[in-house]
Amino acid sequence: MELEEKIFIHQACVSRVPIFSGLGEAHLKEIMRTVKAVSYKNKEIIHHAGDVSDSLYIVKEGKIKIYRLSESGKEQLIRILYPGDFTDVQPLFMDSLHHSFAEAMEDTVVCVIQKTSLQELLIKYPVISFKMLAELSNRLDMLERQTMRFTTEKVETRLALYLVESLKQEKDGNEFDLPMSKKDLASYLGTTPETISRKLTEFAEAGYIEQKGNKRIKILDLERLFVASQ
Repeated sequence: MELEEKIFIHQACVSRVPIFSGLGEAHLKEIMRTVKAVSYKNKEIIHHAGDVSDSLYIVKEGKIKIYRLSESGKEQLIRILYPGDFTDVQPLFMDSLHHSFAEAMEDTVVCVIQKTSLQELLIKYPVISFKMLAELSNRLDMLERQTMRFTTEKVETRLALYLVESLKQEKDGNEFDLPMSKKDLASYLGTTPETISRKLTEFAEAGYIEQKGNKRIKILDLERLFVASQ
């Protein structure tokens, strides 16, 4: 890889990551010198549960799914990382082992910062620590809400909530693409792909949504869909 291309990739990683926003140009250049770009193919494992955690992975392009396996081997999706997102940092400071799997959902480029370099940055620039803590708090809140939904809400409620929240992430319009397969969505919502397909069909027949292709969803009646999510 040419030097100029490396610098461009490093700039793209550092500039688009929220935890590095607010730092001066000199500080960003210092961070860039610690970054290494690594490419992964679709479905390639980035790390396994039990692997030593010695680096922070920041998504430059592509998507990564974070999941765990039950004793029976069933996959439980925890979250999906998009450009600008980073992998869990707890293992970097607690027991140095990953508790989950990270897998590329498409061809993906990540920027990697070694554990020692990250710790030095956190000490030198406390603002990074605060922003990282804020992101971790947000993830914990989302995990708690997801766990509560599993135990207290019906599948159709979980799915309707997910569709409403997905639409909120769109800047305009009433259509969006499901960011994951129905298998991954089922894992995330604690059900089966067959149930996801059946409930989406029921929503469509009720006039809440229109399914446009395999992943494209158009919201036809947001108010009724929101009521269904309550």
